[in-house]
Amino acid sequence: MMRRLWGKSARKAGMITLAAVSAISVLAGCADQGDTADSAGSAQAGKLVQVKVYKSNMGVGTMPDSNDPHVKYVAEKTGVEYKLSTTPPGSEASEYLNLMIASGDLPDILRPIGGVEQTLINQGGALALDDLLPKYAPNVWKNVPQEAWDIVRSAAPDGRIYYIPKVFLVPERAPMIRKDWLDKVGMDVPKTAEEYREVLRAFRDKDPNGNGVKDELPTSGREHGKWMDHLFGMYGVAMWEGNPEWDIYEGSIQYAGVSKNMKAAIGYMRELYKEKLLDNETFLNKGDVWQAKINNNLVGSWYHLPANIMDRYNAMLKGAPDAYVVGMPMPKVEGFQGFVTQKSMGEPEWVIPIASQGKAEAALKLLDFFYDPANEDFVRFGIEGRQHKVVDGKKVLLPPEDSKPIALGMRNLTTKADMDNRIKLTIPEQQQKMVQDIFAISTADARRIAGDGLPNTVYQGFPDIQSHKLFQEYLTKIVIGEWPLDKFDEFVDRWNKAGGETVTKRVQEWYAKVKK
Repeated sequence: MMRRLWGKSARKAGMITLAAVSAISVLAGCADQGDTADSAGSAQAGKLVQVKVYKSNMGVGTMPDSNDPHVKYVAEKTGVEYKLSTTPPGSEASEYLNLMIASGDLPDILRPIGGVEQTLINQGGALALDDLLPKYAPNVWKNVPQEAWDIVRSAAPDGRIYYIPKVFLVPERAPMIRKDWLDKVGMDVPKTAEEYREVLRAFRDKDPNGNGVKDELPTSGREHGKWMDHLFGMYGVAMWEGNPEWDIYEGSIQYAGVSKNMKAAIGYMRELYKEKLLDNETFLNKGDVWQAKINNNLVGSWYHLPANIMDRYNAMLKGAPDAYVVGMPMPKVEGFQGFVTQKSMGEPEWVIPIASQGKAEAALKLLDFFYDPANEDFVRFGIEGRQHKVVDGKKVLLPPEDSKPIALGMRNLTTKADMDNRIKLTIPEQQQKMVQDIFAISTADARRIAGDGLPNTVYQGFPDIQSHKLFQEYLTKIVIGEWPLDKFDEFVDRWNKAGGETVTKRVQEWYAKVKK
């Protein structure tokens, strides 16, 4: 049954992509250079220009309308009224975005996912931004490092800039563990993979959440093996939210998914799963279910974003007043060099479809507002009563709510100074040291991988390789015990024959060019 599900998904994605490619060609041909002047003229005449913005996975809350105070404030400062949209509940983000492209109902600026930006670039559906960025988004242009712009240019056949990259100069992710659970079972933060296994056994057997029921999940992940990167990282596997990345193995840049390191990591996870030390619902967990398990004090160890821990931690405190989270150094495994994967530059963050070039000036002005240091306080805290309240003269962020409109955020450029400031300003004082300590431990273990900034062009013609579907199938079935570990060798062979060898050659050529 699992095989049929994967096959159906792959066929569906293929049909969507073909439809999207056809639509892009039409949309590119329909673009009118004169629209840009019309947009500029409207703005100069004092009329608001509405810009449709698409972001996937927005989180908790409703979409704001034109009367929302946040929308109004941004419009007052920029002359641009943003109209925010996101993926409907129950939809898969990359498939939904492809459907939007196929239907021709495109936003004016979008955050790409699943390689959509490369489809747009290759089919002439993305707007080149080299000349527009310095003119209409000077804060974006000067704040994004030159190295990042060079990586973006390497993603295009003509060497032009077709997207604004994400830049994150500190480690984003970290292995975390419940210190209060460790204290209750009388153990220290584990230093090796075997010590970690012993800690997980204690979490399973000794009721550390104190509810009298053995419902603890020692560690947990999400469907397709996502958000359990610490279980890969201890074996030196470059992983990003459950997807294998490209790094140096056996002397050259290779796909981590077919490395000897990966086979060893999968073997370890298979053992954890058999002992119920790894949540046996891991490969069924949707994002909201996984987060709820952590929030409700059911999970002892996990891998996620320290900067976003506040809401999760506050939820823990409701059921466990003594809850405390610490960073876990990557457990050591003899014969392997473990690390926390860091990707700092080049990931696509914003694309403007060429069919929306008439709104390009307005879209870039909107984006620039969020990159302008003068607007940092508003970007961080939003509107009083909506996104923050004032307590003892200090702004305090309000938790998101299902009934509350989401505030648009577009800046994704973070330095260490930015992160230190974010922690200081947005995290309650009593929790700041906890978050700072998690970052310190993660930073000590983090390493930028060789494939940081790799463009999706390397996957052209091989969508199944890019989607990691084959890897996810073998990972799932081997870990849950449906297939033996030796099946991994079959996966490596199939991956290479399905296009992996060709993609590897492209990656190695790219690496030789950009790392000179």
